[in-house]
Amino acid sequence: MGIDIDKVDFAPADFVAFGARLEQNLNALAEALATPGFGVGPASLGAELEMYIVDAAGNPLYVNEDILSDAKDPQLTLELNRYNLEFNLSPHALSDSPFVQTEREICNKLQSLKMVAARHGGRIVPIGILPTLTQADFGSHCITDRKRYHALVAQLIKRRGNEFQIDINGEDPLKLQMEDITLEGANTSFQVHYRVDPEHYADSFNAIQLMTPLAVAIGANSPTLFGHSLWHETRIPLFKQSIDTRHTDRYSCNEPARVNFGHGWVRRGAEELFTETVRLYPPLLPICSPPEPGLDGLGAPSLAELRMHQSTVWLWNRPVYDQADGGHLRIEMRALPAGPSAIDMVANAAFLIGLSEGIRPRINDLLPALPFHMAEYNFYRAAQRGLGARLIWPQLDQSGCAERSVSAIIEELLPCAQQGLARLGISSEESGRYLSVIETRLQRQQTGAIWQQKRLAQLKGKMPLDRALHHMLEDFISNSECNVPVAEWSL
Repeated sequence: MGIDIDKVDFAPADFVAFGARLEQNLNALAEALATPGFGVGPASLGAELEMYIVDAAGNPLYVNEDILSDAKDPQLTLELNRYNLEFNLSPHALSDSPFVQTEREICNKLQSLKMVAARHGGRIVPIGILPTLTQADFGSHCITDRKRYHALVAQLIKRRGNEFQIDINGEDPLKLQMEDITLEGANTSFQVHYRVDPEHYADSFNAIQLMTPLAVAIGANSPTLFGHSLWHETRIPLFKQSIDTRHTDRYSCNEPARVNFGHGWVRRGAEELFTETVRLYPPLLPICSPPEPGLDGLGAPSLAELRMHQSTVWLWNRPVYDQADGGHLRIEMRALPAGPSAIDMVANAAFLIGLSEGIRPRINDLLPALPFHMAEYNFYRAAQRGLGARLIWPQLDQSGCAERSVSAIIEELLPCAQQGLARLGISSEESGRYLSVIETRLQRQQTGAIWQQKRLAQLKGKMPLDRALHHMLEDFISNSECNVPVAEWSL
């Protein structure tokens, strides 16, 4: 998804050629999915972890290229802004303790990167939104010097103009206007990749969509921006608004946002999701790869243009095609924040995947009780209010829709998550380690967002806001580096 490109400017002919290649890719994908046995294989778990680099005072440090060069780690990559990095973590088969392995790898990678960053005066922080950001940390000066990022910024500005509006409500609402998309880099996530057989793709994708609001509510970790107290997961509205290229009119038909929750329940399978992104969204980066042979015994197609296009449509749950291992499909879960700690991030992933697998056998019985626009409503309410949200939740025997407390729903469905993980072959010891983290958060009503809100409120009573934000960040870093679950963090 983050592959670099070799040009920044594009001619009309580039878009025409790219559109033709997209059509060829869709045909090749249909051919692959119709091939018996294609994409069938052991389920696996992978992840991408985005991080901030800060200096000794807790302010953003613009040295990602220096750290990347020094680290010499092929799993480390650059992000849009110069104070962000990302680890592409190893995939693990579900039969190989994937959650424990992922937690261990995160801890080891962060420890190694910590030592490299220290040589450049930096520290590494996995946190949804860095509380010490200022508006001076955004603009053309902060963009990582890679052609992909320059091209992406240029294309989005070309479609929108230099007016990206930010309007987020909350305890202390924030309204501002940005000249480019670099505010997108304020968001750092823990993006989970889950391999799924084509036969089960529609049901698995729908189950993950249904359950994502619960994971967002219990995993929230991004309550502030520029000192404003906003949503529990401020990343959700900020990401959508920071790269919104639309000129909307409430009385007209508007094109769909490139960041969204989706357009409906999946009816058939992965192919319709890939086709949807081609039909609904104009290309941004029309880079064509050399022609390749079809599925005539020479292996799976690369679908390079389709994968490039997918990387410029930021669905919160996104379909992924990968040429590796004979070609396979994944679901990328993009709504979970980075941090607070390694065990917290992995617990969020285990909870979401367990819930989804636990409910999957009944998903088609539940979907008639929840129109898709209500599932989207749940997603945004969970991001806005965290564990204080009330969601519209489907019941098999319902007559009419009703709201329920998200905390009550999570408590009721914890056994479902355990059953889902057991169905995947996860041991009771492994599932218990991570679901107990979720359960303790629920009992103590303390997520990363709630801890940040409460700690900041304490500090604001003793010192100016700027000092309070920096002090809170230092407390956050100390707890995070010890890999202590956030529910156990002291106030």
